[in-house]
Amino acid sequence: MGKYQITATADSQYRWVLKASNGEILITSETYTDFQMCLKGLRSSKESIDLKNFAKELSSGGTHYFNQTAGNGQVLGTSEMYSSSTARDAGIESVSKKAPTAVIQDLT
Repeated sequence: MGKYQITATADSQYRWVLKASNGEILITSETYTDFQMCLKGLRSSKESIDLKNFAKELSSGGTHYFNQTAGNGQVLGTSEMYSSSTARDAGIESVSKKAPTAVIQDLT
């Protein structure tokens, strides 16, 4: 089972991460100035799990990653960097499976 964790940043903003059951970070959100907006973004991540909500990207350094997007195209979160497209695609699959049932932990 996955878990979303909401944390406060050093400059009093908020961010969420989705972690796998082994503690690995699957996706990290942008920072939000308001806790409720952070929670709204998290809930959107839980619901935006169709493949159309994942943009497969390639960094300028040649590593693979993905962005999870809302229905309006806004980026909800960004994955870690992967060494291959196969590993990136497995990350997308993991987010799709874990996000809907992930528990939410407020660590602020």
